[in-house]
Amino acid sequence: MTIRIGNGAGFLGDNLDAPRRLVQHSQLDYLTLEYLAELTLSILARVREKDPQAGYAADFIDVLGSLVPALAAQPQLKIVTNAGGMNPRCCAAAAARTLVAAGLPHVAIAVVTGDDLLARLTQLQAAGCALAHLDTGQPLAELGTPVVSANAYLGARPIVDALAGGARLVITGRVADASLTVGPAVHEFGLAWNDWDRLARASVAGHLIECGAQATGAFYPHWNELDLADVGYPIAELELDGTFSITKPAGTGGRVNRETISEQLLYEIGDPAHYLTPDVDVDFTTVEIAETGPDRVLVRGATGRPATDTYKVSLAYRAGYTATGQLLVYGRDCQAKARECARLIFERLHIAGIELEHSLVELLGAGQGVPGLHPPPADLREVLLRIAVRDSRSAAVERFTREIAPLATAAPAGLAGYTAARGTVRPVYAYWPTLVPKSLVESVVEVRPASEWANSPSNLNSR
Repeated sequence: MTIRIGNGAGFLGDNLDAPRRLVQHSQLDYLTLEYLAELTLSILARVREKDPQAGYAADFIDVLGSLVPALAAQPQLKIVTNAGGMNPRCCAAAAARTLVAAGLPHVAIAVVTGDDLLARLTQLQAAGCALAHLDTGQPLAELGTPVVSANAYLGARPIVDALAGGARLVITGRVADASLTVGPAVHEFGLAWNDWDRLARASVAGHLIECGAQATGAFYPHWNELDLADVGYPIAELELDGTFSITKPAGTGGRVNRETISEQLLYEIGDPAHYLTPDVDVDFTTVEIAETGPDRVLVRGATGRPATDTYKVSLAYRAGYTATGQLLVYGRDCQAKARECARLIFERLHIAGIELEHSLVELLGAGQGVPGLHPPPADLREVLLRIAVRDSRSAAVERFTREIAPLATAAPAGLAGYTAARGTVRPVYAYWPTLVPKSLVESVVEVRPASEWANSPSNLNSR
């Protein structure tokens, strides 16, 4: 028995056409769409603050509309996605309206909630969970700044429950990236939750495809040999024993070989002997990779240990305001002029009585993209001056944005870009990584036909 799982999105903002092209050119059993990261959760928290009906990956609704023909023509195809973000139920309602309008009212949609801990932080602390910062050990109670989001990384169990309940579309909030693949593997193969090696292998498969085209050539050092305009997105073909192959649709751009898969295997794993997921502790050091044909790589040998008794939590809190400004500076003395422009901005702010708490000045093109690695060329004629600031006072940051344009007539000559709109003052959400005992988190799975979700009250959200 083989199950084919393709991933058509590696982040919120990925290619909108990739999922449609993936299902059109491949016969898949499952399509996963991975939209969330720590930064994304903060962005969606901000969106939900403005609109309680929002806070999910709105791109998914457009993608789902493009997938309707495949859903109608391929009855075996199921979709598993964390597009629910901060608001899975409202995401499900929007998705359901798309399906009903397309004549698919009977498609069963599952919503997984329980990851959103924001309303429970006081309760969790009262239960003895300090929610301490993983790097500093500081308990959350000492933060002293409003928390705007707190989401546990759930595992594959609720996804399995959703599939067992007949769902064809599973919409979750924050689950671990690899769990989007582990869930279908456990469901289809009937894996036990203590079958650590096979859970580990399914997790490796999920890890390899979770970032989309990164596994099919986007990180390839010989990128100049490839056409990435029509890059194919990855497909994992899983076997019952846990071995699997990574491939991509025939005729698409990119490449799947030992190098591209090895690069993605090592991406964001920390300790390779202990890749911790909610489902299993994976040992990557036992993995074997071999090319078995054009654009086909066999992966085997991952081993696993029991999962930890905690969930990782992505928590964000308010940390002031930020804005950026940039100018193109031209001339033989472009670097000196750019530094003078930056000095003028901060000196004029000083005269106005404003000292910003944090600032960063970069001369892009002069070697500061990777500071200290390469000196700027001797004949450099232009740089991009970029200034970023952060402060607890929005008014101070707003004043900074007003100091860029005056450089047009009150600074050294050779500037361009000062007619652009003023920079936008944005709130800063800082990241607080922490853990919560699994015993204090309960996931909830609801399965209903699209027709019922479409008629749900519009004020439903995940909190």
